[in-house]
Amino acid sequence: MGGKNKQRTKGNVRPSSSGRAAELLARERGAVPGFVGFGSSSHDLGYVPAVYGTEEMDNLVDADFRMVLRKLSKRDTITKLKAVQEFGTMCTERESEIVKGVLPYWPRIYCKISMDHDRRVREATGQAFEQLILKVKRNLAPYLKSIMGYWLLAQCDTYSPAAAASNIAFQAAFPTSKQPEALAFCKEEILNILQDNLLKETPETLSDPQSVPEEEREAKYVRVVTCSLLALKKLLTLLPGPEIDTLEENLTQLISQNKFWKYSKHTTPQIRGALFEAVATFCQHTPELIQTQATRACSAVLLNIDDTDPVVCPALWEAVLYILTNIKDCWQHVNSKKGVMPKLWLLLKEGGRGLATVLHPNLLPFISKLPDEITDPKLEFYNTFFSSVILGLSSERAVSSPSECSAIIFAFMECLRFSLLQNAGAEDEHKKVQQMLISDQLLLLVESALKNPKLQSSPLFYQITDMLVSWEKRVNPSSEDTAEDTFQRLLSDFWDGVTRLCVQQVDRTDAEENTLNGVSTLLQVMQSPEGSWKQCKKKAIKIRFSGLEGAEVKDDDEDDLPTVSKSPSDFTLPVGRSDPDPSSERLHSQNSRLEDLVCELAELNMVYVNEQNSDKHLKFLSVLVSSFPSRRLFQVLLDSDAQNQEAGCGEISPQEKTMATNPAVQFLLQKLIIWLKEDQRKDTDFLVNMLYSVLHCCDSNEEKKLILDHISKMDLKWSILLQIIQKACADEAKFEATSDWLKGEVLGEKLVKLAEDLCATGLNRISTLESSHSDSWALISLALSQHVQKQALIGEVYVEKIIDKLHATLLKAKNLSDAGDIEPLVSFICDVASNFFCSVKNCLLLSSAEDLLLTVFQLCAQSQEITRLSDSLLQKLNHACFAGIQSLVGQIGTDFGEGTFLHSSALWVKNQILNSSMGVKSLQVLISSVRSLVENVIKTNPPSSHIMEKFVACLTPNDSEWKMMRQALPPQWLKRPLLHGRLNLNCQYHCMDVWRFHSAVKIPSHLCAAALLGQVILIMLESESINEVDKLNLVGAECTVAEVLYSLQWCEEIEILPAVVSEFCGMLQEMNVTHERISKESGKLFNVLETLFSRSMQNGSLWTLTLAKYIETKAVSSSDLKKLYETIESFFPLTEQNLCTIQGLSPFLFKEENELLMNYCTAELLKWEDTDITSIHGGYGHLAVIHCCLKSGVTGDQEMLMEVLRTVMEWRNQKEDVFLFNYNLKEVSPSLLDFNVQIIRFICWLIRQSPPFMTDSQWDFILCSMLAWLETASENTTSYWNPWAQVFACQTCNLVTALSEFFTAPTPDLLEKLPVNLMSEWKEFFTEGVHSLLLPLFVKITEEFSETDDPLFPLPVLKAVGDALIYIPVQQLTQNNLQPKFVAGQKTNLPDKLQTLLNTITPLLLFKARHVQISVYYILHKVMPQLPEFDNENDNTKSDDEEEEEPCLSPPAALMAILGATEELLDDILGSVQVGEFAVVQPLSEEYCCILGYLLTWKLILTFFKASPSHLRVQYSHYLRKTKSLHKLLFHLFRLMPDNPVYPGQTAEPGSKETRTFFTEDLHLSVLKTEYLPSEIAHLACSVYYITLKDLPAMVRLWWNGQEKRVFNTVDKFTSKYVSNVLSCQEISSVQTSTQTFENMTVKARSTTREVIATYSVEDIFIELVIQLPQNYPLGSISVESGRRVGVAVQQWRNWMLQLSTYLTHQNGSIMEGLALWKNNVDKRFEGVEDCMICYSVIHGSNYSLPKKACRTCKKKFHSACLYKWFTSSNKSTCPLCRETFF
Repeated sequence: MGGKNKQRTKGNVRPSSSGRAAELLARERGAVPGFVGFGSSSHDLGYVPAVYGTEEMDNLVDADFRMVLRKLSKRDTITKLKAVQEFGTMCTERESEIVKGVLPYWPRIYCKISMDHDRRVREATGQAFEQLILKVKRNLAPYLKSIMGYWLLAQCDTYSPAAAASNIAFQAAFPTSKQPEALAFCKEEILNILQDNLLKETPETLSDPQSVPEEEREAKYVRVVTCSLLALKKLLTLLPGPEIDTLEENLTQLISQNKFWKYSKHTTPQIRGALFEAVATFCQHTPELIQTQATRACSAVLLNIDDTDPVVCPALWEAVLYILTNIKDCWQHVNSKKGVMPKLWLLLKEGGRGLATVLHPNLLPFISKLPDEITDPKLEFYNTFFSSVILGLSSERAVSSPSECSAIIFAFMECLRFSLLQNAGAEDEHKKVQQMLISDQLLLLVESALKNPKLQSSPLFYQITDMLVSWEKRVNPSSEDTAEDTFQRLLSDFWDGVTRLCVQQVDRTDAEENTLNGVSTLLQVMQSPEGSWKQCKKKAIKIRFSGLEGAEVKDDDEDDLPTVSKSPSDFTLPVGRSDPDPSSERLHSQNSRLEDLVCELAELNMVYVNEQNSDKHLKFLSVLVSSFPSRRLFQVLLDSDAQNQEAGCGEISPQEKTMATNPAVQFLLQKLIIWLKEDQRKDTDFLVNMLYSVLHCCDSNEEKKLILDHISKMDLKWSILLQIIQKACADEAKFEATSDWLKGEVLGEKLVKLAEDLCATGLNRISTLESSHSDSWALISLALSQHVQKQALIGEVYVEKIIDKLHATLLKAKNLSDAGDIEPLVSFICDVASNFFCSVKNCLLLSSAEDLLLTVFQLCAQSQEITRLSDSLLQKLNHACFAGIQSLVGQIGTDFGEGTFLHSSALWVKNQILNSSMGVKSLQVLISSVRSLVENVIKTNPPSSHIMEKFVACLTPNDSEWKMMRQALPPQWLKRPLLHGRLNLNCQYHCMDVWRFHSAVKIPSHLCAAALLGQVILIMLESESINEVDKLNLVGAECTVAEVLYSLQWCEEIEILPAVVSEFCGMLQEMNVTHERISKESGKLFNVLETLFSRSMQNGSLWTLTLAKYIETKAVSSSDLKKLYETIESFFPLTEQNLCTIQGLSPFLFKEENELLMNYCTAELLKWEDTDITSIHGGYGHLAVIHCCLKSGVTGDQEMLMEVLRTVMEWRNQKEDVFLFNYNLKEVSPSLLDFNVQIIRFICWLIRQSPPFMTDSQWDFILCSMLAWLETASENTTSYWNPWAQVFACQTCNLVTALSEFFTAPTPDLLEKLPVNLMSEWKEFFTEGVHSLLLPLFVKITEEFSETDDPLFPLPVLKAVGDALIYIPVQQLTQNNLQPKFVAGQKTNLPDKLQTLLNTITPLLLFKARHVQISVYYILHKVMPQLPEFDNENDNTKSDDEEEEEPCLSPPAALMAILGATEELLDDILGSVQVGEFAVVQPLSEEYCCILGYLLTWKLILTFFKASPSHLRVQYSHYLRKTKSLHKLLFHLFRLMPDNPVYPGQTAEPGSKETRTFFTEDLHLSVLKTEYLPSEIAHLACSVYYITLKDLPAMVRLWWNGQEKRVFNTVDKFTSKYVSNVLSCQEISSVQTSTQTFENMTVKARSTTREVIATYSVEDIFIELVIQLPQNYPLGSISVESGRRVGVAVQQWRNWMLQLSTYLTHQNGSIMEGLALWKNNVDKRFEGVEDCMICYSVIHGSNYSLPKKACRTCKKKFHSACLYKWFTSSNKSTCPLCRETFF
């Protein structure tokens, strides 16, 4: 547009400014200009105040508000939405005075955005308006008239949330009482806007056609019209009457327009519905006005009576009823015969087209308003009307929807009753109408309902019954109704018709079951509608029509007045009546008619049952008998079968004969019992109902008991008895009738005999899960479990007998469980027991019930391997068991006496632990059962009963039992504390087999007891239901906790866990039974520390370790520890237990206490002449305490330490036999081994802490002793199964390591203090002697002990030997004394000793022990740089004729053999992992060792490659490319490197610029340290990848370029992100710090630009090359750019640049090496060596050879590789230059 920097017109010295222009306008015109935008109509312009330069205008509108108001005028919806929301927020937050400044501009903006197309904007506008109103309040009044019209439209928005928001704003502005007044104030403005919207506006005028799509314009138009009509309705509704009168002229003008009435035919339902609502409102509030437009109104409404759109229908029918009410001559304006009624009939026949719930409630008021000229002739009218309604019931929607069907039935019955009431006269015409309505309509509908189950479940029968009750009241003699005869006739016609219908449906051989059910339903409803009346009764309101002849209606007539539902959609129940209890109004006449009908139907049914044995009729008969039990009915049934009256009576007692006079009893004996005895009959439920009907007709309970006892003695199916009892339990009256029989002896003994038979059958394995047995067990369960009125169902004596039978059977079944065939029996008993325990309160007060519960508990607490029970049955047992436990602990008076369930179960569990050997699964099951038992007891039982204390006391083993279990624990735990120097024990275990773990599958009993009791103790300690006093009363809790901690410590000390123990430890972790949790919870209440200390002082060994772990876990203070022993003298004289305790406590004691201990022991040590120096109380024990104190941080006096050393030397001089020099360790005792170990440990400490103070003789003693001990260790590898021998070997190697560390890099100050010849003696004599023993020892151990999983494997020894071998000199490796070892066919240029070393040591890279692999790596890493020189010597002896196209040379064959062995294994391990995904490897697993060996091998190969000269490096790389080994490596690396290689354990350091990763941090592989073990493989993989990129960049680049797109991108992204920057910085740094110099060439580097600049100058030639490293270096190609050049031809310059680029791209080395090759090439060129005419280079780009093959014709020379490639690619053997044959 313009720039402020453009040249201005002459004289214009100031730049243009829109703000200044606005200010000028304001001054001249005196008004504030604004921006005019599009409004919602032509007269409503959107207005936004501009930004002005004058201060007074700035004060009018806040700057933030100005910005928001501008945004509101934008077209973008999101912008407007956010602006509206921001406006509302600002209104809330800003001061009211600031907000008031917006009011002048708000109306026009509101009028626009309140009609916005986006509904979210409209909703937000309403919400923002509310906030504005709440802030400005009364200040809105001056702007009401300009805003009210659109505000009312917004309140009628078709989007409900938007309308609700505007309504809320309206409520906030005006209270309900003030709203009419507010609308009246603005009525004319509102009506003008509504008139414009309804009569003038079009889609094109409401929206801009050029910017708004047609669909959006049409939608807005529809919404505006709809809102306008609804707003018109709301306006008329809220305005007071006088105010409406003032608008009469405007309203007349509106409704006189044709366009207004055309909306009734609009295609949009919303507009039609809104119009009909407006018309109804006009009729209601301005009837005179609508009368003036009667023709248009009646046509618009009545002629659209068939509009069934769901949106339109409710409003339409409201308008119809108002038209009929308010326009008296409405039918004169339409043709009812042609235009209205046919549409209505069709609509009714179609069931209202899915709108019956809306339409049909309006039918009654509709027909009540029809004048006679419409309904005449009445017979035809009513016939058509009701026939159409009945046809509607068969419509698809009415059939599928119960609410639709109910609505139609309600309407039918309401209209029928109204029509009968209107035609209740005695004239012939009325009689015809009455007869037609009853016979042709009502009875027809009843007949349909009898056949249709859906109509049977509808409210039809209730409506009919209600109508009959109403008619009965009208024929009551006390009634004053003048139409008594009419209703008497209606009743008679109805009953005759119904009787005929029912008989017709029943009196058929092929009677359908649905029809019979319909008849029975009808009769039942007529007999007792009150049973469902209150639930079915519909909330209804009464309406009274003025058209019912006379203003007064009698009370009796009100029952026949129709009701109109307030919620038509709920039509599922009968029409409401004013009578609360209809049954109370029925008279004897109706009962007699109903009873006559029932008797007639029953007699008819009996005929079909007797003659045709019809099962359908029998079931129908049972319904009649059950619903209408009476002696008359039974008499009728007997009379119908008089010829068979004596059948089925059998022999009966005299008392029963007196009852036989009762027709019900006679029916029972003659018919019902015969039917019950029929074996083929499966469904007997309806017969049992008939039995209860018989009992209903008996006079006394004694008679009922006799009848039931008689039935019980008969051989009936058990299911019948079950049904009788079930029905008695379900109904209070039936239970009252059968209670004497249920408690009686006959039933009780029968059930006991049944239980006995069932158990016997189940134990004999005859039974299968048949239905008869299922019913029998269900009967037993019901009899035991069901309680009615807090009383047992049967006699308690019989309950106890049955429980005894079940318990005895379950005990036998438990012993027979291995057969596996008694599951059905146990399952049935479980179900019965579960129901019994759950249902019967205090059931376990029976001793038999407690015994049963104990047996169930035992089955639950044993694993399925023992019980052989299925999962489903076990689940049933658990349910039954814990139902019983809950019942037990919940009953009053629970005791823990001997023989009770809790006492017996505790003893049984304890016996299981002590005497049974359990696996993990069995133990888990037992612990789970006991835990549930304990939790239930704690939860339910009151704490004051102390039951849990008694239970735990009974469950806990005594001291002797604990001791026995501790002694049974295997001793393998000793190895770890011995090797780590935490304990000194001299146990005599000479047998190798002791140290093996046998393949046991059972857990030691001590571990089982600890796990169980640990869980129980924890539950109790953590329970809030038990107070601390009760917890303190737990008997022996300290001892129990100590034993639990002892078991946990035993598990922790074992290094190689057997499978069962490992699984056990996993189980403890799952249960959270840990040191931390037990120490935390028990330490609060119990003095566990004192208990553990006393056990340690008494027993030492593992108790000491347990004590130390507890102190560490609980962080016990040193002062608390001092309270345990008071003074250090209490530890002396030393015993093995005291020594163990000192070793355990020493790290936690005060420094002063440790110094006292050390001084005391030193003093005692100097008195060694009087003691046995190898005994605990002699020199050995005191030296162990001294070393223990030194380890704890005591520095010690130097003189005192030297005295100790001199004392040891005196022992060496006077008692040499106690020093293990050249001993056979098999004959040495553990105490003597440990004695030497203590001396070695002390010497190691001295070497690391105080070497300057030792004399020459002391050094000689140390070095010579070390060598002698090492010889002993190396000669006794067969004794390494012995832990004490392992400790001796480990400490000897540690001494070697300490000496090697010391002599490797002593400081100059230290060297001055050492004896003169000490260093030379170490290097010249002792080093050779040490490593000549260590290297063969290392190999020997790996050969003799190959199985690393073997408990006897000397893992610690190998670690110590490997750690010592790290310091072996290279000369010792090249001149090793290993046994020669060669491989047949192995190509090698190495000397025999080096080849032997590789062949012997290299296979150990795959040894299944990490520390061995690391040690081997360090050993081989020392010799790798020495190996290439032997290949170099051999390469120089080759003649030129032996050169091939691409000569290749293998790296050391032993290493390549390792690669060959591991590549396939890695493919199997990592094959399923895609490149770029991270494969997690379990540390120290077999896969881990395989991957570790593979990666270490590659590190060695890359080290070898790095040490090789350039020409050999080419041959090695050709070999790797040929074998594709490097390709495989790269694929594996991208499966082993993590996605985010962040270095573990780093914290945010202040000032750190970047995160440390595996690429920025060096990898330190340690033989002994394992803290970074989880990330070791990942770090090693990253290290290998880094070295590969650094030393073999060309090969990696070649591999990368050949990958598919996904792998290509993954590698590029990872390398660029994590490696390239590190590698580039190192490359640049190496150039900067390089000491390599070139003649005639200088090299400089720029780290910031990642550039290397090489300047070559010779004589008059000057060349400058710029090497640019790419972002993804080294994957991307290095670019070589031209710098300055002088004296070089362009072509030659290009050739040299291309050569340098080729060297840097294809050579596997650094930039400096590439530059050296390039310089050599240029130098050769200047020396006169001609270029190869194929590659145009003097030095070959890959093998660095010179052109040597000359053509005999043209004499030109070529590289051998170039010439070979030329011949193979051209398929010719001619010279590339002269084309002559090349010889």
